[in-house]
Amino acid sequence: MAHRCFHRTGIPSFLRTPFKCRRQWVSSFLLDNEPFNNYEEHRKKMQNFSVPEYFNFARDVVDFWGSDRSPKCGSSPALWWIDDQGHEKKFNFQQISSLSKRLANVFVNHCGLKKGDTLIVILPRIPEWWIIYIAAIRAGIIVSSGTTQLRPKDIELRLKSSGANCIITDSSSVQNVEKVIGNCAGVQSKIYIGQKSDTLPGWKNYKELMDKSTEEFETINSRSDEPMTLYFTSGTTGAPKMAEHTHGSLGFGHFVTARYMLDVFHNDVVWNISDTGWAKAGYSSLFATWLRGACVFAHQTNRFDAREFLEILDRNQAINVFCVPPTALRLIVKENLSKYTHLHKVKCLSAGEPVNPELLEEWQEGTRGGHVYEAYGQSETVFLCGTYPCIKIKPGSMGKPAPGIDLEIVDEEGNILPNNVEGNVGLRVKPHRPVGLFTKYVDDEKRTQSVYQGDFYMTGDKAVRDEDGYFWFVGRADDIILTAGYRIGPFEVESALIEHPAVLESAVVSSPDQVRGEVVKAFVIRTEKYKTRDEGELRKELQEHVKSITAPYKYPRKIDFVEELPKTVSGKIRRVELRNREWGRE
Repeated sequence: MAHRCFHRTGIPSFLRTPFKCRRQWVSSFLLDNEPFNNYEEHRKKMQNFSVPEYFNFARDVVDFWGSDRSPKCGSSPALWWIDDQGHEKKFNFQQISSLSKRLANVFVNHCGLKKGDTLIVILPRIPEWWIIYIAAIRAGIIVSSGTTQLRPKDIELRLKSSGANCIITDSSSVQNVEKVIGNCAGVQSKIYIGQKSDTLPGWKNYKELMDKSTEEFETINSRSDEPMTLYFTSGTTGAPKMAEHTHGSLGFGHFVTARYMLDVFHNDVVWNISDTGWAKAGYSSLFATWLRGACVFAHQTNRFDAREFLEILDRNQAINVFCVPPTALRLIVKENLSKYTHLHKVKCLSAGEPVNPELLEEWQEGTRGGHVYEAYGQSETVFLCGTYPCIKIKPGSMGKPAPGIDLEIVDEEGNILPNNVEGNVGLRVKPHRPVGLFTKYVDDEKRTQSVYQGDFYMTGDKAVRDEDGYFWFVGRADDIILTAGYRIGPFEVESALIEHPAVLESAVVSSPDQVRGEVVKAFVIRTEKYKTRDEGELRKELQEHVKSITAPYKYPRKIDFVEELPKTVSGKIRRVELRNREWGRE
């Protein structure tokens, strides 16, 4: 009877407990602090990593770390927040628990939301973002976060495709929401974070709702396989996909991320600079960090300033894990790192795109011995592969699969390839499905099925595995552009370009860039009327046009005007040919 509540067999002995003891084994798991100093031993230990039938991150993690059963029950912070104006706030787990219960009551009793409803949150890095996420999980409401860079068209797509019942935002996005909310009949509640005087008609004020609410709330007994979060992830054709994650796949699955990517415990402080609208925020700014009882450090800023970030690290030396994309790191290493004496003690983690060996060397030299560790994962997964202090680092390599993760290099049919042969990065899903894998692309069964071949989930990335088991990234199998940590689908940019009267046809690919790794480049065929226009002026006009249509980070930094585009016999644009030209692979 005790074994029926688990998705997999062969469960470690300390997990083989009846349902009534669920909280005891969860806390045992969260408190496991065996040093990660032997890679192979931890691979064996995590072979049977599993999740119980019922799990709720709010109750089983946040409430636990705020209870007297945890070593964190005192006043040490769970969230440490600052902004550019010198404001600072700290919240311990007890406060996060209390505030999230108040907000869960707001959702259910004031907004009429129920289990299974969907909430879209578009906020900068402010404390309310964390409270909202935990409150939604506590109430069984599916939550999806969007970047404040979203334009009205992007917001409308997310509201409609997710079937959102509620949206929460602040001054950064409220006007953009207002432009399209009338087209989204399913949205029954709109909550605004800010001064009451700023609130628009039809919007409820967050603070007023919280002041009226109480902490009396019974957290839902969520099944691990019930939906919890939606991530919108860019595709090569069509609109962004909605990747659905469950209470188990993210809430518990990110234990792998916490234990082996971050490698943190309750006395650590993690600073991840990712925007709240991206999956990486879920990785390092929420689930993984709080699973281990560590503190999230958050800095709200609307700009990236390498020197300021270094000074923040130097002033706040409790921060010992720093998560930063390679693009930002390339700018950071241009500063005089030697003047910051604390940096060699900081574990620097980089993800979102490959880290070149030169960057690793510059950081190590500048910090007098510091290391940059690579992390590889996707919106559809948790942490999959990386470099670790307990293994030899091969500069330029993605490292080795995380304990609990079975990665292989496979061909198009899912057959395992020999070492040193380029193929697809595949995550084994049979005979046992890994805990941290998404369930589906919502309302797109065909696309969901397309990512599985044989016994593997196909990540869409190409790589090579060497004879020592290290993976070496080659590139995307599709046309996704990875720039400055963002994933951009060419179709989104092409769709924006075609709305301009100067554009007859376009194709968008990645192009190499010294700072960002790669950037968006557009090849444009002009309409007859615009062929005599000054190319420099038209280029700027098209760039501004794209920024006005979709999120600004998607605009093409490079534009070439051409007479024709390479196409297949059936008339499909061969982006691969254009991409190969850019990268010198012809």
